[in-house]
Amino acid sequence: MLTADESVGSRSCVHMRRTAVIWVEAILRILFSLPRFRLCNSLKAVFLRAVGAKIGRRCVFYPGVWIMTGRNLVLGDDVDLALDVLVTTDGGVSIGDRCLIGYRTQIISGNHHVPGKGERIFEAGHVHRPVRIENDVWVGANCVILPGVTIGEGAVIGAGSIVTKSIPPFSMAVGNPARVIRTRD
Repeated sequence: MLTADESVGSRSCVHMRRTAVIWVEAILRILFSLPRFRLCNSLKAVFLRAVGAKIGRRCVFYPGVWIMTGRNLVLGDDVDLALDVLVTTDGGVSIGDRCLIGYRTQIISGNHHVPGKGERIFEAGHVHRPVRIENDVWVGANCVILPGVTIGEGAVIGAGSIVTKSIPPFSMAVGNPARVIRTRD
């Protein structure tokens, strides 16, 4: 059982952590609302590196990109994250060189754990699984890439697709759930 002092101390620690997260979110919101000028993209890359990300050269971050927390993120060279792309990185996200990520796409590397019957959802915690997008991939607008997925080199994901399973290299996949419809010739 916690003493009164230990209880106050742990509440204080939780409060400080929540406050720090709110400040990081506020800085992210301001920084990532900037236009995609070279200087602004450099500032965004510097911030992401400061929180533990590995960012390649010439990455483009359109306004409204949301990357949280930033740790466990690897972006190759010439990655283009379009307007309002959302990336959660706690499970690990790796995006190879020369990738295009379309408008409002969501790359999700974590999810809430689904507890057993009678257990509380709110206290169930999270499950994290890495997402890997290999070199020269084009992900269309409004796609959702779920935890544990690998999208192979040269693949194309059609707009609005929900990627629930890995996609082989040089494939074209569309739909909900995304299915390979053909290979690139």
